[in-house]
Amino acid sequence: MIQVTVGNNVKRERMIVDANRTLRSVLEEAGIDYTRGVMHLDGASVNPGDLDKTFASFGIAEKCFLLSVVKAD
Repeated sequence: MIQVTVGNNVKRERMIVDANRTLRSVLEEAGIDYTRGVMHLDGASVNPGDLDKTFASFGIAEKCFLLSVVKAD
């Protein structure tokens, strides 16, 4: 189990999840719209197709940040 801080510019929450869950499933459970911003996992941009990968496949074992950052002009 890992601790994920998931959120966006205005809302963040901590969740305890299994390392074999996908990034997308955690975002959907938390109610985060991942289509409106740039996704980051521990500060690194998430590439297309990465949302369907598991936390374990990224080498996450303890805790991480999964954030959707919306940039406005």
